[in-house]
Amino acid sequence: MMVGLVEVRRWQPSGLEAVFEQLSGHRDTLVGLDDELGDTRSPDGWSGAAAEAASRRHDELSEEMRRLVAGLAAVRRGTAEAADALVAVQAALADAEELARVNGFQVQENGIVVDVAPPQVAPSQVDTVRRERELIRAEVIERVNQVVRRAADIDSDLAAVLRAAVTDTVDDGESTSLADADAAGSDQGGLSTLGPPEDADPAANAGWWDSLSEAERADLLANSPELIGNLDGLPAAVRDEANRARLDGERDRLATEIADLERQLDDRLLGGWFTDLDDRLDEARDKLAAVDAIENTLDRGDRQLLLFDLSHDEARAAVAVGDVDTADHVAVLTPGFTTTVQGSLEGYDDQMRQLQRQAEDESLRYGDGGSVATVAWLGYDAPQAGWDLLSPADAVWSREPAQRGAEELADFYRGIDASRTENPHLTALGHSYGSTTTGYALQQDTGVDDAIFFGSPGLGTSDVTDLRIPPESAYVIEARNDAVADLGGLAPFGIDPNQLDGVTGLSAREEQLPDGRRLTESVGHSAYLAPDSTSQYNISVIVSGNEDRAVHDDGRGFGDWLSRPVPGTY
Repeated sequence: MMVGLVEVRRWQPSGLEAVFEQLSGHRDTLVGLDDELGDTRSPDGWSGAAAEAASRRHDELSEEMRRLVAGLAAVRRGTAEAADALVAVQAALADAEELARVNGFQVQENGIVVDVAPPQVAPSQVDTVRRERELIRAEVIERVNQVVRRAADIDSDLAAVLRAAVTDTVDDGESTSLADADAAGSDQGGLSTLGPPEDADPAANAGWWDSLSEAERADLLANSPELIGNLDGLPAAVRDEANRARLDGERDRLATEIADLERQLDDRLLGGWFTDLDDRLDEARDKLAAVDAIENTLDRGDRQLLLFDLSHDEARAAVAVGDVDTADHVAVLTPGFTTTVQGSLEGYDDQMRQLQRQAEDESLRYGDGGSVATVAWLGYDAPQAGWDLLSPADAVWSREPAQRGAEELADFYRGIDASRTENPHLTALGHSYGSTTTGYALQQDTGVDDAIFFGSPGLGTSDVTDLRIPPESAYVIEARNDAVADLGGLAPFGIDPNQLDGVTGLSAREEQLPDGRRLTESVGHSAYLAPDSTSQYNISVIVSGNEDRAVHDDGRGFGDWLSRPVPGTY
């Protein structure tokens, strides 16, 4: 039959639980009958045609008993798992309906999500609120779709178990006892665990995970961590557990691969000439070094491994400081040119730890006292030096790496919101070429509330309204003698961000705060997150929701004359 929300709402897991108890009683009855049947075996010494016929009939009855027990065991297990699965599915539907209700939507009987209470907002906020509500409505729709998908899978699996039992096709193998038959039937009565939706967005991933029972989630974590560790939309704690579980296996795999490649090179008279063996060996060694860097970072404690991907030319990783599942404020840093996991992760993690502490201090001092989590997201192939500089598809002067990375980054942002019942205050941080990647990502609906670009050569646009974030929530910091930021407007990424209308400039100069604290100047391209600097302070107050405490400055200097837009060209 077709399964829809009407059926999901009507299903009664308690009825299946009652059936399970009845089946358990029937199993006990059959075990008792089997004992009685054993007592009716032909007595010793009885021979002849009648004895042979009686023996055959006894064997047939015993075999029939084993088939009955095998079928009953299959139905018993299938019923129990279906009951647990239905509880999870109905809970997931309740979650989706509650998400809809608190945001002014309603899930109708046919699954359509309608807007029943649109908020009244100021004209300047109309576009922002509309985009936010579109994201929420899309998430509700995806969650409902995953409820129906999972419900149909449960229905199909249980129907298959029942058909096999009714038609005597449950195979108890070479069983010679009821215990063997019971075990064999039970093995065949388990329902399948529905895998994640293919090429789905974070809201669909969240809906799928929410629709699974606790037993199904535990099974996936134990046996298929590679399926779930990198799925945007799943809780950070789940992704962390899954990704950590893969580290030892990937280390062993890479060590074996390196040893094999080294043997092949030793066996060749010309070494790696005329082959790709040298390149493959370098890549494997780099990825093993990336695993080392990840493990060293996690050993610092209070970390979550939200991304662990060795399937690309360069290793990818994202590590959070703090708890992304519960933090009131979450910031995601995207770095740029020459960034690698093996060479850069530990340094960026240091900066994210310092920023987290600073932001929490500012939150306690002047804000809502909320908790903060920060993420170093090295989740795309950042442009590298060397031969990459000659490739239009990979070079730092090209849009393409940023545009490709933006797709992954946008999903990561959306996944943070989709994984939580209450969305955090989410800040996007982009440094250098990473600010360009961030700018392209924010030209999609992502749920980001504030964005800070520092050392930026451009945002991929010359119109700040292309960034789909709230008005007056885009910030730029440009330090003195930052040659990369001075290239803004010269590189093919749009006007220099510190000359864009609608972008607020934050200071990187030496400043004294009203509370008496003296902050140091950031100079050059790489000191924006230096402790006790004005730029780090400014980033921390935006991240913690205290934008009124920021120190402003347009950051313009002599180098910006080179990148001033020519009137009428944009």
